[in-house]
Amino acid sequence: RFTLVLSFSVSVSCVSRSLCVLSLRMAAMMAPSMAAAPMGAAEDNMEAEEEEELLAHAQQQPMPLTRIEGIDGLKSKDIRILMDAGYHTVESVARATLKDLQLVNGISEQKADKLKAAAASLVPTGFTSAFALAETQAAMLKVHTGCKALDEILGGGIEQGSITEVYGEYRTGKSQLCHTLAVTCQLSPDKGGGEGKCLYIDTEGTFRPGRLAPIAERFKMNVQDVLENIAYARAHNTEHQTDLLAHAAAMMADSRFSLVIVDSVTNLYRSEYNGRGELSARQVHLGRFLRQLTRIAEEFQVAVLVTNQVQAVVDGGMAYGPTFKPIGGHILAHATTTRLQLQKGRGDTRKAKLICNPGLPERDALFGITEAGVDDANDK
Repeated sequence: RFTLVLSFSVSVSCVSRSLCVLSLRMAAMMAPSMAAAPMGAAEDNMEAEEEEELLAHAQQQPMPLTRIEGIDGLKSKDIRILMDAGYHTVESVARATLKDLQLVNGISEQKADKLKAAAASLVPTGFTSAFALAETQAAMLKVHTGCKALDEILGGGIEQGSITEVYGEYRTGKSQLCHTLAVTCQLSPDKGGGEGKCLYIDTEGTFRPGRLAPIAERFKMNVQDVLENIAYARAHNTEHQTDLLAHAAAMMADSRFSLVIVDSVTNLYRSEYNGRGELSARQVHLGRFLRQLTRIAEEFQVAVLVTNQVQAVVDGGMAYGPTFKPIGGHILAHATTTRLQLQKGRGDTRKAKLICNPGLPERDALFGITEAGVDDANDK
């Protein structure tokens, strides 16, 4: 009996030792792959975190310029100098050229390099994946126009982060659309708004606060609150029109805006610059204004709507093509992401045609102009 027990114990001990050796060998074989797996996973996690950071940055409000104070010796005095020159966010410095920064009084070449480096350390300006960009664009809000058919051809409404141009002849509903959007942009996102204020630059003197009351009541909004959330300015000349954008950037750095309206963008240029001799100067100035407007749209992620006047087409193709074309030429055409043409219809009905949008086909829609603003067309 003792011999049997001893033999059994020795056998178990040998088996245990064999299993132990086998386990050690398997662990040794798996060690390289186990060591490589965390490294690959860490790299994937880092890439995912970078993608999330880029997406979060695209969706959040711009960073105040004070964030770069203290980086590489930058002082509050430098911040004040930049703010006086129209730079109010870190994004505005990151997207500015060194030449532009050096033109600011009190900013040396060395200081401009430090400012650019400090802004670049906080704002991602490199490449990102198309997937992350798609998520960013999908998260962008679109402002309801007041008409379902018009929203449909626009892919949901006036999109944030870009310029939408609306042009047409007199009495086609351009200013009526502006008044309606000035109200709907204040709605919550679940109701088709941007939940922000409206900044309204008027160059023609067509803005009427009283027109907003029935529109606000239609959407069950407090009229006084709606009026207080609209920052209005009357532009008197092209220089004043451009200066107003600098004031707009300062206001947007302190408060949430969802829409910028310029009605109309070419009116003052058309009257101040005359003849072909001043055409080049007009286009250069208009191009700078539009570039500044684009920066505001991208920097603060606001929807920008500009109305435009038209001129008659007097060449030989008039009988077979359109009888009018928008003012501004290629400068304005390339600066806008979406172009919408308005035409007169029967009674209070108007026709809108989507002329250009990189993600949408050309199509038409009918809308109506009522006492409560732009609304669905009356089929009767």
